[in-house]
Amino acid sequence: MVEAAVALTAGVMASSTALVGFGLDSVIEVSSAAAVAWQYSARDHDLRDTRERTALRLIAASFFALAAYVGVDAVRALVSGGQAEHSSVGLVLAALSLLVMPVLSAAQRRAGRELGSASAVADSKQTLLCTYLSAVLLVGLGLNSLFNWTWADPLAALVIAIVAVKEGRQAWGGDTCCGPAAALASDTHPGSDVADSTSPGCCGDPCCVPAALATKTTSG
Repeated sequence: MVEAAVALTAGVMASSTALVGFGLDSVIEVSSAAAVAWQYSARDHDLRDTRERTALRLIAASFFALAAYVGVDAVRALVSGGQAEHSSVGLVLAALSLLVMPVLSAAQRRAGRELGSASAVADSKQTLLCTYLSAVLLVGLGLNSLFNWTWADPLAALVIAIVAVKEGRQAWGGDTCCGPAAALASDTHPGSDVADSTSPGCCGDPCCVPAALATKTTSG
């Protein structure tokens, strides 16, 4: 929430489409985490499964909304020749995010695998997207500040929009890797410690089966 507030404020002050887009992505990260928290607030497992699809759709919709806003604004800036100003706050924020977000995303993804939760894994991909956006933002702001390349900021924003669409499509279709399909794979391979890494949901990752399920298939 602090990251969103700082990025949006700095982006508006510097007329930076990329920085505003980064701030909006931070807002989406909060809403994505809230959707997952809402899912797991249910004690009944069947209700959690029902809520998971809704949570995935909410996460996907937030990606699409980000892409639409940032994409339109970036095109407007390119056509009109709008120039973003230098933003020291934006540069520092992007650098810090680039350091912190990969660690947070890895922890979220690990938890999602252990839970066998597609929505939790999707949330980790939202955080990983923030890492990519941090790099894009840092390059865009840096080129604009150092060489006065006014096209660099809206171009960076367009990259943000394109990546957001890709992640939104995956979340909408439930293609988040290592989700509930991994549990199904473990049940279809009785007597094995792990699921087939080529089965749906595993994405070639042999570590995608939750530890509890692996223990269950080994003992049962």
